[in-house]
Amino acid sequence: MAVMHPTTRATVSPHAAMIYAMILVSAVDRRMPDHELRRIGQIVQIWPVFHDYNPEELPSTAQECAVLLQTEDGLDRVLALINSSVPIHLRETTYLLACDVAAIDSAVPILESRLLARIRHALEIDHLVAAALERATSARHARV
Repeated sequence: MAVMHPTTRATVSPHAAMIYAMILVSAVDRRMPDHELRRIGQIVQIWPVFHDYNPEELPSTAQECAVLLQTEDGLDRVLALINSSVPIHLRETTYLLACDVAAIDSAVPILESRLLARIRHALEIDHLVAAALERATSARHARV
């Protein structure tokens, strides 16, 4: 993790912060199912926002997030890192990534829903914009 001057907040790369958001959602219930990790890997390889990210760094980025989560106030620290590291123009994208991981299981459990609200707050996403992104995610994951 790259740490800036002591008087400023710590940051990670925007890619790492976006991955942290996905890892948070996957790990919210203290387990990270293989199908969710595979989906995160697919997102990193397919979504244009990751075009200049090396997918081979994904395991170490996920591990960094897991280590941070195990520290005192780990969730709050990771949310603060996401806030300070994701540029404004990528905040909605980051929230959409988190929603995509949450929607993998078709239903979003209450723990994931509460975490998404915390991510939305950390990213300073407008409630109506968040609702639209959540609805779009739900539509993308709909099945016949």
